[in-house]
Amino acid sequence: MHKEDIMRRSLALVVVAALVSLVALAGAALCSEAKGAGVFVGVVSEIEVTGGSAKVILKDNDTNEDVTVLVKDDLTLEKFKDHRIVPGDEVRVKFELQGGQKLSTYFRKTAGC
Repeated sequence: MHKEDIMRRSLALVVVAALVSLVALAGAALCSEAKGAGVFVGVVSEIEVTGGSAKVILKDNDTNEDVTVLVKDDLTLEKFKDHRIVPGDEVRVKFELQGGQKLSTYFRKTAGC
């Protein structure tokens, strides 16, 4: 085999691997949307902590609509209680739909902790 042939085949393999990866990522994104999962960035408008959960209202940066998210994880609840996350903070939220509600699976400030 010539050096050019080996280089062409290597390049072709790299291109094919990149395309397969892209298709797999797109499929995973569609699957998570179909299951009712999502991600958005927004500004906290209101936090209502009751017992072992909190209802948080945020204004979605993309749609400018209010979104209500239920938070149950202890780490985020502690951040609410000790005011590390307060109304006016911008946060990134990942959620899953459970019982018709958006349940937070990730809730962090966009500009650090």
